[in-house]
Amino acid sequence: MATSDAMHQQTRSLSSPRSIPAHAPRARAEFAAVPTNFYRDMVRGMRNGTVAITREGRVAVFNEEAYRILGLSPQPDDIGRHFSQVLGPRSEIVRLFANAFDVAHLPSRAEMRLKDSGRVIGYTLSIVRGERGSANGAALFFKDLTRVEQLEERERLRDRLAALGEMAAAIAHEVKNPLAGIEVMAGLLKRRVPDDPDTQSLLHDIIQEAKMANAIVIEVLEFVRPIRLQVDHVSLAEVIDDSIRMAESLVPRGTVRVDRLLPTDLPRLEADGHQLRQLFTNLATNAFEALNGYGRLSIRAWESADEDRPGDSPSIVVELKDDGPGIPEEVRDRVFSPFFTTKPRGSGLGLAIVRKIVDAHEGRIDLSVEPTGGTTFRLVLPTRPTDHEEATGA
Repeated sequence: MATSDAMHQQTRSLSSPRSIPAHAPRARAEFAAVPTNFYRDMVRGMRNGTVAITREGRVAVFNEEAYRILGLSPQPDDIGRHFSQVLGPRSEIVRLFANAFDVAHLPSRAEMRLKDSGRVIGYTLSIVRGERGSANGAALFFKDLTRVEQLEERERLRDRLAALGEMAAAIAHEVKNPLAGIEVMAGLLKRRVPDDPDTQSLLHDIIQEAKMANAIVIEVLEFVRPIRLQVDHVSLAEVIDDSIRMAESLVPRGTVRVDRLLPTDLPRLEADGHQLRQLFTNLATNAFEALNGYGRLSIRAWESADEDRPGDSPSIVVELKDDGPGIPEEVRDRVFSPFFTTKPRGSGLGLAIVRKIVDAHEGRIDLSVEPTGGTTFRLVLPTRPTDHEEATGA
């Protein structure tokens, strides 16, 4: 394998006595006491990404975790090449090494976001010094903090939801009764003027608008109410089929093609079937609206071990991908926020409810948009959440 070849090449230099200067007898004695493969195994087994370069800028160490986090493919000749050639697609890392020997204070416990992948890494950059204190190279140690940031953002979102929920509930209760009164009185007035078409039309519009406003109020009240899961063994395929039919009843599907790639051997979820139907109905409805009657919606799922839940039951990964116009970059970070919408008559609660239901099932949801257009929602749902009793949400 390319990774093994690169690791062997980089640790061969670490384990060679010729790499120890002749004026360093203590270092030579310490080295002799360490097994030859120790440094290779240490670097390879690190759970942090590790990249080191020489003073001349040649790559000396590049472990497997570094390749994974940076999204790079290992090549047999990476060790010994200039770091700018190996790290070319990761311009942020290239800049770090380019300035490593020119700055007085190197970053320690800093964070950065990799532009192409969106990953967040925490890193420390250190100078590798020889026995006499001379700078022989630089080493970068880093860890993928993307999941940590997502959890922190989720907590921040929950705090915002709690505050918004209290305010929205108070407003909704105050608005609900007057809206019902408007609708009733408009209906009574409509019966008194059966022979006036213009008045009939105006009163009809008033009633429809009042119903729409009342529906939004009900949606707000549903949103701020804590979710209490009614758990059962649920078939994902049945849930998705029901959700597609429900979405079709809400939004015209037109000629949109729906591809379902759902293995027949998927394990059942211990979940709330009603809540999951609402979740997938909201996502399918959004896709149909974005496609505007044309295009394709692809839904696929597979079983996967969840690296964030080691030792727990496996998870089901579900991807819903459409080939519509996509979501503008400037609003992607806000699509799950309550009351945010780009639709002229939307309530802004559809995706917020989706996130809330996913959280209640101890899952997670991510959004990605292709450069050429199209939106992908990726959900990870544990087959058996650890706690079904507590509700998550506002």
